[in-house]
Amino acid sequence: MTVILREFDTAGGHRFGHATLASPTTLNALSLAMIDQLAPRLDTWIADPGIAGIVLDAEGEKAFCAGGDVQALYRSMRDTEPGQVPREAAAFFEREYRLDHRIHTCPKPILCWGHGIVMGGGLGLMAGASHRVATPGTRIAMPEISIGLYPDVGGSWFLPRMPGRTGLFLALTGAPMNAADARFVGLADAVLPHALKDTMLQAIATARWQGDAQADREHLTRLLMQFPAEAGESVLRRHVDLIGSVMLDDGLEAIATRLRGLAEHADAWLSAAGKTFAKGSPTSAALSHRLWQAARHLSLAQVLRLEYQVSLGSCMHHDFAEGVRALLIDKDRKPIWAPATLDQVTRAHVDAHFIERHDGLHPLHDLH
Repeated sequence: MTVILREFDTAGGHRFGHATLASPTTLNALSLAMIDQLAPRLDTWIADPGIAGIVLDAEGEKAFCAGGDVQALYRSMRDTEPGQVPREAAAFFEREYRLDHRIHTCPKPILCWGHGIVMGGGLGLMAGASHRVATPGTRIAMPEISIGLYPDVGGSWFLPRMPGRTGLFLALTGAPMNAADARFVGLADAVLPHALKDTMLQAIATARWQGDAQADREHLTRLLMQFPAEAGESVLRRHVDLIGSVMLDDGLEAIATRLRGLAEHADAWLSAAGKTFAKGSPTSAALSHRLWQAARHLSLAQVLRLEYQVSLGSCMHHDFAEGVRALLIDKDRKPIWAPATLDQVTRAHVDAHFIERHDGLHPLHDLH
């Protein structure tokens, strides 16, 4: 079983749904099977008047969810004829984005306990929850530039809503965030010691819930506020002014030059960010920058529809498969990007990733 689904009673008679990602050996990487277990149960809980709220967490001490199951996507890309849409990838992205949207729009409170590694698809699950808990052990990142993808799962929607231009910086560098950073950029609502999780669950069980979505959201917020916070220092906040000067809106080539320059910075976090950008996929950088420009005024549903097209486009071009190969399959960490440099990435190459590759209505046309 990859997701444990259960319910627990509360003092007032209402129940809470409790979903636990249960694949710690894969760092709870989100597979299509896990999505297909979680999504229908989430719908059931939302429709059940006896369910006051939902808890989403994970087994293991290392990760809430280290991302989507990109190895399965790699196999899908490898086994598909050139020019054809990988069927398994199309199914994965449609159902993953549909699940992410359901969490964002859930009328009932969802408490997501985001301990450990939270990357890519894991952040897609956490970002939309009404109450997001990070811990001192939380490490959040959108590292897709290193595997030839881009920050999807709604990243094109929530990254532009971060302070200043920090979202674009994170997209282009894959820089990791700690719990305080997550609070600063709006990806966490509370920072609590991981050891308090069982105490928090007990507090939910002994509370009296009304079955009124807004009242129950407010009550869950008050419960979280009763526990001691452990935020620490936000590295991102410390460097926000410098990041703003690096990410000035004067074109991707100019931004890229300044990002590469960070590789020599005395601060280890900034230096690592610059080096990661320099080694990353030029196509990924161009896609992230284009989406930053195109999606910042779109609704979440519109963004997910756009990301679906770009994700399928990424599956049909070179860099995504090559990045996964280098990092996770052969593990040589020596991807050969094509195009190899940013100045070789043409507008036509980027445009080709945005082409609609479906017949009839968009598979996510019903999201609002």
